[in-house]
Amino acid sequence: MATRVIPPRILKNLRYNTTTKPLNAAQPSISPAIASPSLFERSPSPPAADVIPASAAGTAALNLDDAERLFASVSTKRLLRSSAVLHATAVGPMVDLGMWMMKSRVFQSGLLKDLVMAATKETFFSHFCAGEDAASAGRSIRALNDAGLRGMLVYGVEDAHENDGCDRNLNGFLHTVDVSKSLPPSSVSFVIVKITAICPMALLERMSDLLRWQQKDPSFVLPWKQDSLPIFAESSPLYHTQKRPEPLTPEEESDLQLANQRLLELCQKCEEANMPLLVDAEHTTVQPAIDYFTYSSSIRHNKDDNPIVFGTIQTYLKDAKERLLLTTKAAEKMGVPMGFKLVRGAYMSTESKLAESFGYASPIHNTIQDTHNCFNDCSSFLLEKIANGPGSVVLATHNIESGKLAATKAYELGVGKVNHKLEFAQLYGMSEALSFGLSNAGFQVSKYMPFGPVDMVMPYLLRRAEENRGLLAASGFDRQLMRKELGRRLKAAVF
Repeated sequence: MATRVIPPRILKNLRYNTTTKPLNAAQPSISPAIASPSLFERSPSPPAADVIPASAAGTAALNLDDAERLFASVSTKRLLRSSAVLHATAVGPMVDLGMWMMKSRVFQSGLLKDLVMAATKETFFSHFCAGEDAASAGRSIRALNDAGLRGMLVYGVEDAHENDGCDRNLNGFLHTVDVSKSLPPSSVSFVIVKITAICPMALLERMSDLLRWQQKDPSFVLPWKQDSLPIFAESSPLYHTQKRPEPLTPEEESDLQLANQRLLELCQKCEEANMPLLVDAEHTTVQPAIDYFTYSSSIRHNKDDNPIVFGTIQTYLKDAKERLLLTTKAAEKMGVPMGFKLVRGAYMSTESKLAESFGYASPIHNTIQDTHNCFNDCSSFLLEKIANGPGSVVLATHNIESGKLAATKAYELGVGKVNHKLEFAQLYGMSEALSFGLSNAGFQVSKYMPFGPVDMVMPYLLRRAEENRGLLAASGFDRQLMRKELGRRLKAAVF
């Protein structure tokens, strides 16, 4: 039996057809702004072969060798900048220098700060971020959509520590949903929320301590706890909470009620807009509380086969697969369709240092291969789940092998092309070859696109740079293909 691969030019039209996209169906259709073509823009490359044997579909259709086709929608100007930025971030001392400059008091005010911010805005910020406000992020989304990709809108706020800050952040997230509704249908795949931005950090830490103690002692009563799904597994680390915590104070319970109201308002707005809300993961100090908020909201808002609230599983954690199995089993029993994003994780050094401070082994897998295996196992498990029942999955990976394995599995199961149940995702400005390759093969692909003023988003970028040194250094595959395509274009222009 043959499997047809939809040509990109047809696939792009289908992406605008709301009959094939139950998600976002309620979004108004607004024609994207058409920018004047650059002198450097390239015309689309020829479509892929129409017929591919089923046994070879996953690997044959995912072509990551043809640089001309992969970067057909990328202008030479942007390709040059991307290549330069990726080469710079792959150099450890360069990253160290940039982080020192952004943290140093010398560069916190005056002319030096202005110079650093201006240079950052035109290079790293422009490469890794969607813009300084929602309007510029919308333009970035439209450009991405023209290239056949989608965007995850990320309002790049920092952690909040008091209710006024949480309220301001909520307004930013609500505005992000409004912006998503004004963009071309299905061009925005998710709005991203950080629970740490709408609930005070101290409260999240207290809630996580209480939830961990209840895991240790099931008779420990939490009067504020709503219906949820399993947060811990037998192998989950509980060393963060060394002694029985005190109950929440009346003031903390009041703050919790406010946090519940904020998340409820955001979920309701997303539900009305038919826009999925994806909850980002954090470090294990506060992740139990984040999972609690996520799962209690999923029970309330996820209906039929259309998850609105998505959680995140970090597969570099040793207990990730066990927790995923427990959560999906409980959700099935309750009849709740679940949405999950799978990532590897971004807090490796933080987690290892914290565990060591308590005298425990790191909760992170002992080897990178163990992390790869866990991601691939969880990916295969969720693909089988959504192929045979309700739910959706986002596979957020920059790993070429994981992308190939998942694509092959999706083809085998009949999950993939023009299918709202599966989304691949990569960070904006990273793994462009994998993103375009998966899109050319007929899969939905999104880019994680933070936006906000440069000085607001810079802490986010610094944390990502510090925690993702390996990812930045491993961008060699993209850099090699970019050099190849730039060389080909130069040769074509000269001869």
